[in-house]
Amino acid sequence: MAIIRARCGRADEIPPGSSKVVQIKDRIIAIFNLEGALHALDNTCPHAGGPLGEGYLEDGGVVSCPWHGWTFSIRTGVSPIDPDVKVRSYPVRVEAGEIIVDIG
Repeated sequence: MAIIRARCGRADEIPPGSSKVVQIKDRIIAIFNLEGALHALDNTCPHAGGPLGEGYLEDGGVVSCPWHGWTFSIRTGVSPIDPDVKVRSYPVRVEAGEIIVDIG
């Protein structure tokens, strides 16, 4: 499968401690800003489909699903509670102030 590089807005639209949800093709992606570093995950919690981009970003880079509190590392997508539970993470970078997310 080919990698799709998608422009997802300006980096300054996501202040530290916040998130932005974007759609790239058929995927809904949550982009998080943790202390100035951007991280991207599938927006859908595997438990009940909750929107991770609306979740609470905890210290240490863990997001809690707003529906039932399931937690995931925004760096890796892996749950700190159960490493067998995860969401997909995506490479994200900033070029000339623009957020670029690679999906494939």
